[in-house]
Amino acid sequence: MGLLDGKVAVVTGAGGGLGREHARALAAEGAAVVVNDLGGARDGTGAGSAMADRVVDEIKAAGGEAAPSYDNVATVEGGENILKTALDAFGQVDVLINNAGILRDKSFAKTTEDLWDPVIAVHLKGTYCVTRPIFLHMKDRGQGGVIINTSSTSGLNGNFGQCNYGAAKAGIAGFTRCLALEGQRYGIRCHILAPVAHTRLTEDLPGFDNDKAAAAYDPGLVSPLMVYLASDLAKDLTGKTFLAGGGRIAEMRVVTATGLTKETDGGLWTASEIAEKMNAGDILLPE
Repeated sequence: MGLLDGKVAVVTGAGGGLGREHARALAAEGAAVVVNDLGGARDGTGAGSAMADRVVDEIKAAGGEAAPSYDNVATVEGGENILKTALDAFGQVDVLINNAGILRDKSFAKTTEDLWDPVIAVHLKGTYCVTRPIFLHMKDRGQGGVIINTSSTSGLNGNFGQCNYGAAKAGIAGFTRCLALEGQRYGIRCHILAPVAHTRLTEDLPGFDNDKAAAAYDPGLVSPLMVYLASDLAKDLTGKTFLAGGGRIAEMRVVTATGLTKETDGGLWTASEIAEKMNAGDILLPE
């Protein structure tokens, strides 16, 4: 018996890297998997069926069930077609992992519109386009579900040269926190994943450009968390943000300092007063 027997999962960007490992791990626990991948390059150009087909074949060879999808997540039509593929093949969707992504890294001064728009479209709009039809399906079906959206430390903590990517990933985190609140009444659990892994998107980034990093940050080390969150083992959790990579799993939170409140009858804060309190450490969080 697998933890996900009888469940159907959709994984976007599942033709390689993290998505491939997620799809294989979910299938190994009994889930039927829709393997979605446009089949393009890491900058989002091009398309093809080979990447999705390869992972489907791997899952089937291991005794699992899988169906391919080659739709573009960045369009409403693509998102609806991904759901249709799942319904035609398996009749339902219980788990969605939004993992599809591209990179077009440049320092902000060099980030032209053609480097901004596609990254926002694939990551942020793509998360909306795929999630909405599947969320509505889960809601109408009345059996709950799990939605895991892929953010990044680039969006949650910041990273040089990734203003476009970081903006999209931070947007995904905010989207998911709101969706988790809305999903509670329908039994739909939503989580944010900030993975750290050696994939084709990170292989030439500092710290990921060597064989040691490739082994230490194998994307397969992230996928057990996906299985846990998708299963009933995590049935009481929703709205969480997790960092995962290199064997480490840690919850991440947005925190607010206690700060200082000036009574309204004392007048407005002055800039000088704020500077005094700021320097004294009364407003800022401790480093």
